[in-house]
Amino acid sequence: MKVAVLIPCYNEEVTIGKVIDDFKRELPSADIYVYDNNSKDRTSEIALEHGAIVKKEFKQGKGNVVRSMFQEIDADCYVMVDGDDTYPAEFVHQLIEPIRNREANMVIGDRLSNGTYLEENKRAFHNFGNNLVRSLINGLYKSNIKDIMTGYRAYDKLFVKSIPVMSPGFEIETEMSLHALDKRFRLKEIAIDYRDRPEGSESKLNTFSDGFKVLRMIFTLFKEYKPLQFFSIWTVLFIVAGLAVGAPVLYEFFDTGFITKVPSSILATGLMVLGVLSFVCGLILDTIASLNRKQYELELNKKIEQIEQIEQVGE
Repeated sequence: MKVAVLIPCYNEEVTIGKVIDDFKRELPSADIYVYDNNSKDRTSEIALEHGAIVKKEFKQGKGNVVRSMFQEIDADCYVMVDGDDTYPAEFVHQLIEPIRNREANMVIGDRLSNGTYLEENKRAFHNFGNNLVRSLINGLYKSNIKDIMTGYRAYDKLFVKSIPVMSPGFEIETEMSLHALDKRFRLKEIAIDYRDRPEGSESKLNTFSDGFKVLRMIFTLFKEYKPLQFFSIWTVLFIVAGLAVGAPVLYEFFDTGFITKVPSSILATGLMVLGVLSFVCGLILDTIASLNRKQYELELNKKIEQIEQIEQVGE
């Protein structure tokens, strides 16, 4: 099985050499790719010195790097890991095994279950953000993923070549998790250790701005993947608001036969109309989303056939 280790990097000269050496030790036959995302330090030079295949991605953002990686690299199994030396390479065999056995399309390195992330991570609000995102997605899809935003994952070729990467930045992990759940790919989680960055290495994450981008991504994909549920929420809000505003108007009319609260009656009518329109939009978009899922399944079947043909030729 051809394995490719994918390492997106931005200013990781302190740690990239050790990360490459660790994965070369664990996977001596794997191809190790370092994608330099406009680093201003010696990341590329050090990666070359340690034997990695170095490529450049000039569009800033981890999502743009992942998009190029998935498009350009051909392998049977893909392992993606951050270049900050926070994920131990010795767990890579456990991540690859379900891919090798065709038990999963994506294997997630779970940092949270064994408590090492809580112990090692020193950045404020990150644990809160992880829990919030995990609760939102698990509630949305009735799933039980323990670590949505981990940067240590393994994929098979089918998943890599069939996901439309739309996120430009750090929201990419959330997008991949949502895509896998919505398209019913096989997922498996492996508990791994986590260690904080070594001294001299700085995180590129901004807790609040990147956290807002992740929440915006969930909001957007919720609207696209489950439009009926999304617009039904707005329907309920508009109708409840319309009833709250219109109840005094109706009471006055039945009591006196007159309406003196004209602005309230107009507002209540408008809110009820918005509620109905929102529900109709949800129905229409849900039909479109359902058709898109069917088309995606057909295209996925074609992709599976192509991969099987390539494997037979290789054998």
